[in-house]
Amino acid sequence: MIPLDEAQRVVLDACPPLAPVDCDLADAIGLVLAADVVADEQVPPFDNSAVDGYAVIAADVAVAPVTLEIVDEVAAGAASTTTLLRGQAIRIMTGAPIPQGADAVVMVEHAELVDDRTVRLDATAASGAAVRLAGSDVEVGDHVVPAGTVVSAPVLGTLASVNACRVRAHPRPSVAVLATGDELVSDGGPLAPGQIRETNLRMLVVLLEQAGCDVTNVGVVADDEAVLETTLRAAASEHDVIVTSGGVSMGDYDVVKAVLGRIADMRWMQIAIKPAKPFAFGLLDGVPVFGLPGNPVSALVSFELLARPALRRMMGMQRLMRPSVIAISDDGVERRPDGKVHFQRVVGAFEEDGRYHVTNVAGQASHQLAATAMATALAVVPDGDGLPAGSEVAALVLGD
Repeated sequence: MIPLDEAQRVVLDACPPLAPVDCDLADAIGLVLAADVVADEQVPPFDNSAVDGYAVIAADVAVAPVTLEIVDEVAAGAASTTTLLRGQAIRIMTGAPIPQGADAVVMVEHAELVDDRTVRLDATAASGAAVRLAGSDVEVGDHVVPAGTVVSAPVLGTLASVNACRVRAHPRPSVAVLATGDELVSDGGPLAPGQIRETNLRMLVVLLEQAGCDVTNVGVVADDEAVLETTLRAAASEHDVIVTSGGVSMGDYDVVKAVLGRIADMRWMQIAIKPAKPFAFGLLDGVPVFGLPGNPVSALVSFELLARPALRRMMGMQRLMRPSVIAISDDGVERRPDGKVHFQRVVGAFEEDGRYHVTNVAGQASHQLAATAMATALAVVPDGDGLPAGSEVAALVLGD
């Protein structure tokens, strides 16, 4: 067996970030910027009001209350042509340009109309009050978003604010995912003796999409070496990554192992973890191939620990693994020394003490997907005699 970190190093070294591409801003959400974005516009582009109220000359409202003449009104998207003079005010809406001559805004909550042409203000305002100055958020030449940033919704808005219509980013990996096995039934039909429902493929498609990949569901491929070879070669010619499920155990004679062993440069690993000890990785015509175990829980854990981090690296992500917290194991963990790190499926939550507490799901066997479906974290239990209840344990928090 090899340590997990060695297996991860093998995979990550073979999965460098994909070459950057230029893309429309609308298509950039979730991508990682490959170049700094430098502003060539100010934000905001002009001095504007931060509130609904009255644009004034600060000297006129140094003492309150004060009564001023209303000489104009300006809404967002318009501009006043009136130059404000002493003793005057202009009704102004949030975001509207500050009129010439004004240097402060008094909120409408502090205003009372005397008549259509007169307003009484009961609050003072210093020069600059409630005024958003041009360039107060972004100046021309500012590096508004650095390379390596994931384009989130606020980042997207920031890029739009400086008119960055196209950005340079690492693309999403295109992934072909497939399962093999004549025993797998995916059409909802009745099960013949020895057949089982296909689950891994459906699960992996969702996990890949959640990881940010463009996914092609190749489907279930028959246990036919010629068909599988044709399918794999076609997938390698059209995708950045291939993911398969099943046929990677040391004792297996499976079409996946037979075909990949012949046409790809594969490494068949036994990793010192439980579940997900068997794992295969290699390159087919330069395309990374992830051979995940067939047991559904093993496939899930293998994906989380090995495939997902590599895919995130290909996308240019800086943080590859799931967030890790030091948790309190409320149940404790029973285990025996076996030379492996165990990834216990647990349900976790922050409690009133401010600590993240985890409890074990009911079933921990590698085929018990129904129990694992309730898990929200993986507790990392080192080799040994287990943990008593109340012990601290590292936990990888699952989910987005």
